[in-house]
Amino acid sequence: MSTATLLLNPIAFSIGAIKVHWYGLILGLAALVGLYLAIREGKRFGIPQDFFMDMLLLGVPSAIIGARIYYVAFKWEDYRDNLWDVFKIWNGGIAIYGALIGAIICAVIYFRYKGYNFWRIADICAPGLLIGQAIGRWGNFVNQEAYGGPTEETFLRNQLHLPDFIVNQMNVNGVFHHPTFLYESLWSIVGVILLLVIRRMKFVRAGEMFAFYFIWYSIGRFFIERVRTDSLAFQGPDWMASFLNALWSPMVWLGFEPGYLDPNYGNVRISQLLAIFIIVAAVIFILVRRRKGSSVARYSDPIVSSKMGIDQVPDVTPEQASRPGQETVPPTVTADKHPKEETDEDKKEHL
Repeated sequence: MSTATLLLNPIAFSIGAIKVHWYGLILGLAALVGLYLAIREGKRFGIPQDFFMDMLLLGVPSAIIGARIYYVAFKWEDYRDNLWDVFKIWNGGIAIYGALIGAIICAVIYFRYKGYNFWRIADICAPGLLIGQAIGRWGNFVNQEAYGGPTEETFLRNQLHLPDFIVNQMNVNGVFHHPTFLYESLWSIVGVILLLVIRRMKFVRAGEMFAFYFIWYSIGRFFIERVRTDSLAFQGPDWMASFLNALWSPMVWLGFEPGYLDPNYGNVRISQLLAIFIIVAAVIFILVRRRKGSSVARYSDPIVSSKMGIDQVPDVTPEQASRPGQETVPPTVTADKHPKEETDEDKKEHL
């Protein structure tokens, strides 16, 4: 095994004394791609792009703050004597689940302020969130963090057929590691494709796209998390640790081994436990809302803000917008083209 460590420079460029990190640029690209998907889908429902742009301007800072607070809370011993390090997010150390908590809190307030139903807009944003996570993981790659346990160079080159720039970056102090950032990125990309297909299905109801996003991401995160060596963890009961280990056991059959976790730090990985909770909660959410009839609105139904004037209501339905080239006629015009037939009394009046 090679003992050399070939690292990418985490600094993209400098402007005077200001250093611009690849990590920040990649996260910025992730946000823009996610915004593009949301704007494009929002057009089908007549939602102005300014709505999504304002959402991004509010949501990104909220997500970063939530992600950092979540991470620091579970790593407080590393920061309590160096509080300034709490703000050095360019060095890594943010948690996606914390980012989602921050973003959701912001979204609930913002959507309510704009008069939109939370679940309807969250459904539109789901693919954008997932593609953002897929791209954002490459920031971990540049920083050489969030990698998995040790593996052989031959596994990376001959079995996974990874290019040199990935293999070299996974060489940490002479030891090659699993590129868990890549596993999660690819899993998220597959999820985006599924979401884009599912949202065109007639049976999908409001809130279910967002729920499926959480289910898909959490399934992948549960299995990938245990391969990592930097997991946030806590000391839980033995039965809980054994239960999570049993659920993860199929990965052993595929040739994976758990990443090292200091037993003095914890025996239960927080992201694994949270992933199980989210999957169960999302499935219950879908079943209960369907059983009680709470999710009457379908994904394809028109979306109208409660604070929007009647003259601003879009005349084109999402189904019509998805069929370019066909002439669409507003409902008011359609009604005028098909007047009701005259009754016998009407005819007498004309006479």
